[in-house]
Amino acid sequence: MMKTDDQEKVSIGAYIALAFAVVFFSGLLKSTEWYGVFDFTTLNGGFGKVLKDATGGLTTFRGVGGSGAADGFMFALGLVPTAMFALGMISVLEHFGALKAARKMLTPLLRPLMGIPGSTGLAIIGSLQSTDVGAGITKSLSDEGELNDTEKDIFTAFQFSGGALIVNFFGSGAILFTLSDTTGAAVPGSIGLALIVMFIFKIVGANVMRFYLKTIDKKASATKEVSAQAAEAK
Repeated sequence: MMKTDDQEKVSIGAYIALAFAVVFFSGLLKSTEWYGVFDFTTLNGGFGKVLKDATGGLTTFRGVGGSGAADGFMFALGLVPTAMFALGMISVLEHFGALKAARKMLTPLLRPLMGIPGSTGLAIIGSLQSTDVGAGITKSLSDEGELNDTEKDIFTAFQFSGGALIVNFFGSGAILFTLSDTTGAAVPGSIGLALIVMFIFKIVGANVMRFYLKTIDKKASATKEVSAQAAEAK
């Protein structure tokens, strides 16, 4: 039987591995400086450019103008390095006890907050940078029995409402803070406040799913009870 969080011993090395994982997947060290080697996105890199046409224009590895299954294949192919690298790193970090430390430290917070175990902590951090990383770690947790079906549904609702929050926000949403009103004055706003509001509503979305699943379970249980009583009456 699996040990409970209170019974399981977690070494100092596991907490160090957890701290490294948090920094590695958070994007805090994303840079072209030497410390960028400790950042997932920096090490994951990207495909080089290829010629788009005879004029010498460049495009991404996926190309332009694709459609249908063929274009979908190229898109999926571009996700392979990210997913493989993320799962490989998680396996290494798990070996050093990072998931045990996350489960022990974060379960008292995440269980009442969203009804999910603390072992999802790394997936939460990873999903803020990349939906692929979050999905990959979540599948790994599911395969290892860390998440049941209800917890997977709740956690999925958290991840994919405002997916890859940090990357997508700074990649496209941050342009909103350069807008000006009719007088030419800058529209007041706060990047930090916007991120906090979006993160809170991701939690709200997870709890909406949590409430829905709990309601469905109650109805299913009530239906079974009525059916059992009817069977006994016969």
